[in-house]
Amino acid sequence: MNNLEDIEQAVRQLSPEELAAFRTWFAEFDAELWDQKFEADVAAGKLDALAEKALKHLREGRCTDL
Repeated sequence: MNNLEDIEQAVRQLSPEELAAFRTWFAEFDAELWDQKFEADVAAGKLDALAEKALKHLREGRCTDL
């Protein structure tokens, strides 16, 4: 078996309570990874063009309140 198969098998064997706890943990873990990736993309300038476009639209009055 490979590592992913081992993990899948272990998850299948969790009790409903353990599965709920794992689900909560994984959601937090995944969100943290996403935040790190987003911050790295911002630092690398990968979102600069989108930010400039949004600011241009704001200056031109082409935005609406949410």
